[in-house]
Amino acid sequence: MNPTIRHITIDCTGDPYDLALFWSALLGRPPADDDKPGDPEALIADPQGGPALLFVRVGEGKAAKNRLHLDLWPTGRTRAQEVARALELGARQLADHTRPDGTGWVTLADPEGNEFCIERGGLH
Repeated sequence: MNPTIRHITIDCTGDPYDLALFWSALLGRPPADDDKPGDPEALIADPQGGPALLFVRVGEGKAAKNRLHLDLWPTGRTRAQEVARALELGARQLADHTRPDGTGWVTLADPEGNEFCIERGGLH
């Protein structure tokens, strides 16, 4: 039997609950009922049973590019709409790798500086 990915853990130096709220809004997943501001960790589960995102407070800040990041595929929105929504929620854009044919991705950072990408979705 092989292991299953249960959590994808994301470090933060600020309040894990605040970072969970950003990702909760971006992904449309509610934070765990028992999490609250000031907790050392916060969780948002995948209602379809995939890995949960676990946000954990750490003492040291981010020093280099992430070795692992999330690639998001928009559903019901274009990439441009999803990027705009992420920016409104508090992300910042790092790079636009959109190609002339519409393929590619946009690299963003969450409020803690963790990189993630938004790819071209079904609506482009």
